[in-house]
Amino acid sequence: MADRQSLILEAAVRVIARSGVRGLRVEELATEAGVSTALIYYHFKDRAGLVQRTLAFISDRATVYTDEAVEGTEDARAVLLQLLLGELQDTPRVRENSIAWGELRATAIFDADLRAALAESTRNWNRDTADAVADAQAAGQADPAAVPLDVAERLNSLVEGLSERWLSGSMELERARTLLEGAVDAELGPHPG
Repeated sequence: MADRQSLILEAAVRVIARSGVRGLRVEELATEAGVSTALIYYHFKDRAGLVQRTLAFISDRATVYTDEAVEGTEDARAVLLQLLLGELQDTPRVRENSIAWGELRATAIFDADLRAALAESTRNWNRDTADAVADAQAAGQADPAAVPLDVAERLNSLVEGLSERWLSGSMELERARTLLEGAVDAELGPHPG
């Protein structure tokens, strides 16, 4: 991706996290990114295209920081846990991503095109998590009767809810992380060792 596009998308995440999707104005984004509105339209065609690409950018950023969270972890069950906990980090990048993701999810209720893109992104997240569950099963670290995709959907839904509560001030971050750890234990069964 071109540097200018990345710059614009990073600014779009900040604006959406601060003002919501409905508050995303191309003029404000141009100011935030330090580019012209014409350049935004050149790269993204229209506001809808910009929002769609911002969703993909958020998903890609999440992949980077969750991969960083599991780096060097060899235990399959620990990889799954760190993948999920990667979404509950008190860093500007994770906070921004999580807030913008929530804003995009809320907007998708009223926007069919965004809904389709968000559904695809969610399916990809669920597949990645299900693969981690299956890896834990293969390593003998998870209940072999558990259905990986079902486990993944429940855990990812919980991550979103915990993130929303943490970011809105309804729950402390450490409490959210502890609850998530307990949910992984409940889903996978006792850790064998």
